[in-house]
Amino acid sequence: MIDLTTIPDLKNWVGARRREGRRIGLVPTMGYLHEGHLALVDEARRRADVVVVSIFVNPLQFGPTEDLARYPRDLPRDRGLAEARGVDALFVPSEAVMYPPGSETRVSPGRTATRWEGVARPGHFGGVLTVVAKLFHLVEPDVACFGRKDVQQIVLLRQMVRDLDWPIELAVVPTVREPDGLALSSRNAYLDPEQRRRAAALSGALQEAHLAFRGGERSARVIEERVRRYLESFPEVQVEYIAVAEPEALAPVAEVQATTIVALAARVGLTRLIDNIILGEGVS
Repeated sequence: MIDLTTIPDLKNWVGARRREGRRIGLVPTMGYLHEGHLALVDEARRRADVVVVSIFVNPLQFGPTEDLARYPRDLPRDRGLAEARGVDALFVPSEAVMYPPGSETRVSPGRTATRWEGVARPGHFGGVLTVVAKLFHLVEPDVACFGRKDVQQIVLLRQMVRDLDWPIELAVVPTVREPDGLALSSRNAYLDPEQRRRAAALSGALQEAHLAFRGGERSARVIEERVRRYLESFPEVQVEYIAVAEPEALAPVAEVQATTIVALAARVGLTRLIDNIILGEGVS
């Protein structure tokens, strides 16, 4: 595995692989890798000949009161995990490399970014799309892999790829979970043991929605209320939103079907967590 820290080195390395006729896979991350990230690497390995993983804690997607300064980082550990999983190149740029002095251009998402996470985290998706657009431009991957846990991000990335005519395949990998259902997240590291136990309530609430659907319920309002009531039995879990939405633009729906997304955000202590399911599938 090669470490790359500059844009010229990245472009030279990727260009050489492309001239060899190799299919290139990209896995963008903010580091502090866990099995969810590594599942993306596995998917990229299945779909491509070489795999590039980027590690960059992107300041543009953090609000002024969010956790940029304390976001977990452990680059030596990440290197070891990436190499053991068969990553070919690790791109670890500095902020100055990604956003040099005078950098002003940003990607502006549309209406879909104003819902759910967009309300809770103003400006977040503009930062996400900007950094991913830069990575797409620099790597020019044939396929890029993302996790379904960040479902609104997936919807917006699909829109960006479509609207800007990028010839990139987006591969979406199911959420990887702990045995009790908690979705893997780098921010889980913030949870103390008791908070970690309570955090499993998020996936439990989503499974309640799935069970309601399997039982014949088709009212979005009733399903949302069932999720809310479940979470109210855990007073330590503070709900920010519960979304019952269609999968193309995450617009709210009145009646649900198997492809409907149920997504939620909540705080456990000071830690903000998100999760979602496809209603017909439930928590895998």
